[in-house]
Amino acid sequence: MGKYVSEEVKENVLADIKNGMRVSEASTKHGVTVKSIYRWLRSQADNTGTSSLEVARLRKENRELKEIIGLFALQKKRAEKNTRGS
Repeated sequence: MGKYVSEEVKENVLADIKNGMRVSEASTKHGVTVKSIYRWLRSQADNTGTSSLEVARLRKENRELKEIIGLFALQKKRAEKNTRGS
């Protein structure tokens, strides 16, 4: 049987992952196994079956997409400005 991990450490691990940290990084940082972390994530799945890991991944992807959209919007605005100025 594995070693006991306090609720505080477990909460810190899950919070780090929700904030975008990779499972492997959280495992190293907190000294727990990757297997344990995935088990905790599975047990936290909501009614739709979406785990905390999936939610974190989707949040990260959403941030990245917003950045890309912002860059395209900025390029479009600059192009429009240059077209009017010519």
